[in-house]
Amino acid sequence: MREIMPELDPDRLFPADARTRDIARQLHAGIADRPILSPHGHCDPSWFAENAPFSDPAHLFVVPDHYIFRMLVSQGVQLSDLGVPRVDGGPVETDPRKIWRRFAAHYHLFRGTPTRLWIDHALSHVFGVDAPLEPGTADAIYDQVDACLSKPEFRPRALFERFNIELLATTDSALDDLAHHDRIREAGLPGRVIPTYRPDAAIDPEYEGFAENVAQLGKLTGCDTASWDGYLEAHRSRRAYFRARGATATDHGHPTARTESLDADAAARLFRTCLSGEATSEEADAFRGQMLTEMARMSVEDGMTMQMHMGSHRNHSGPIMRSHGRDKGFDIPLRTDFVRALKPMLDTVGLEPNLRIILFTLDETTLSRELAPLAGVYPSLLLGPPWWFFDSPEGIMRFRQLTGETAGIYNTAGFNDDTRAFCSIPARHDVSRRVDCAWLAGLVADGRIGMNEAEEMAGQLTTDLVKKAYGL
Repeated sequence: MREIMPELDPDRLFPADARTRDIARQLHAGIADRPILSPHGHCDPSWFAENAPFSDPAHLFVVPDHYIFRMLVSQGVQLSDLGVPRVDGGPVETDPRKIWRRFAAHYHLFRGTPTRLWIDHALSHVFGVDAPLEPGTADAIYDQVDACLSKPEFRPRALFERFNIELLATTDSALDDLAHHDRIREAGLPGRVIPTYRPDAAIDPEYEGFAENVAQLGKLTGCDTASWDGYLEAHRSRRAYFRARGATATDHGHPTARTESLDADAAARLFRTCLSGEATSEEADAFRGQMLTEMARMSVEDGMTMQMHMGSHRNHSGPIMRSHGRDKGFDIPLRTDFVRALKPMLDTVGLEPNLRIILFTLDETTLSRELAPLAGVYPSLLLGPPWWFFDSPEGIMRFRQLTGETAGIYNTAGFNDDTRAFCSIPARHDVSRRVDCAWLAGLVADGRIGMNEAEEMAGQLTTDLVKKAYGL
């Protein structure tokens, strides 16, 4: 007998207590149909520029999603066997059905994880799959999803509209020409797809090809990036180029939260050292810290929201970095000091009322001890939602509990899905909305806020805080 996938519980992630669950259900009904705002993510803008069909289920679900393949790697599956591209020229599995079968054979590994919630939601709600994914159903589900992908209503722009996405921001290198974004604007989507300025390749002296990237920045802008002043002006020029194409934010993925506030001469000397390729690790970290302060100064000038993703030892595996390159799931949380590290930048611009700096961390221990108190007093600081490993029902609830008492919700930036997996976007926002409503329901049940306040706060957490934080 063919096993049927259990329907998604309409009360999933709501409290078990009947009274509190009823409150959460009522709150969720008021915001469930609001449009999706995705102000930070990693979807490929070419999807929407070209509107070509997605090639196959494996390349839609598995190959781009490090949440999926890191779990399989932990159980001995090779990245190459999952079709993940290599940078060293080694062999890679190219048969999408074989990739899908390997995924299905290991799908049980995701029991109890948010990834399981997202994939089940996408298979059921987007593709109408009604059987559980397992080895015996792998081919049938592959064929069903593959058949859907050949239809016009499953092309990227159609799904964008079906998902009720009002805005989606991509993350783009400072050296990107943004040609795809120009084509998207000409296409006239029902919502907006905008770029985000990510300058790490031309800011981090330890990034491969740093000097060449800085030179390329100069060619793109006509600025003399061999000089400190010209280098800064080149960043201002590229930021303006991004803003002209709709960008409202920058993004910075540094290993630490270190900031510096050097005088111009000291900063120029440090820049020359880094450009020469002779900088020590300490000097490279100092330069990254100086550039965070410079980027914050520029945000005061041009109004762009600044996102800082800290506390991640990125690309932890040297062998994987050499064989497959960056962003292959080997980001590991680091202990992070925000109080001392951010002080030079905050002494420089932290009291600017129109500056918005959104802080993300993989070090949850800092949420109540450092981040909530900082955001609870500095007008420039906002707390970003739980990121990477903590984008989960438990992580979202912990975040609300650890930060709500000190920073409230109005010093936070709502939710963003931070994903490369396009079809998981509705599921991720659904999880966040449900958990937020569960948290608010607890406050109502405890008599700490009224139902009318909870309803307003649910709307703020869903869309309103995002619009304010990102200047939308």
